[in-house]
Amino acid sequence: MRVCMDGFQREFIDEQQDMYAIAFSQNILSGRWKYFILWYLKAEKRRYSEIKNYLQDLSQGSLTKQLRELEHDGVIKRDVYPVVPPKVEYSLTEKGKALIPVLDMMEIFGKEYGVQKVNTHL
Repeated sequence: MRVCMDGFQREFIDEQQDMYAIAFSQNILSGRWKYFILWYLKAEKRRYSEIKNYLQDLSQGSLTKQLRELEHDGVIKRDVYPVVPPKVEYSLTEKGKALIPVLDMMEIFGKEYGVQKVNTHL
């Protein structure tokens, strides 16, 4: 299976459609911070500085890279306003909004099983 910036091999897509669907989703969400960016954008548009302040441990370069990848994949949109200083807002696209139930399920799973694991080690 080939998963990279160029996409997937046609043979893999044709022969392993179920796995391809999972790999496609994973490819969009790959990146340590993408889940958190999407979760933070689920309620409203956010400016770059708001996202950066929310994810304080993330470097500016990494945040920019993650945002560009999400935009390239059609999951978020970037609105630039012609003002000085420049104003840029990020929001979810319809494709991005379709990922929110996935994040919600991850939250439910983490609360149920992640909290148990932490509590058993105390």
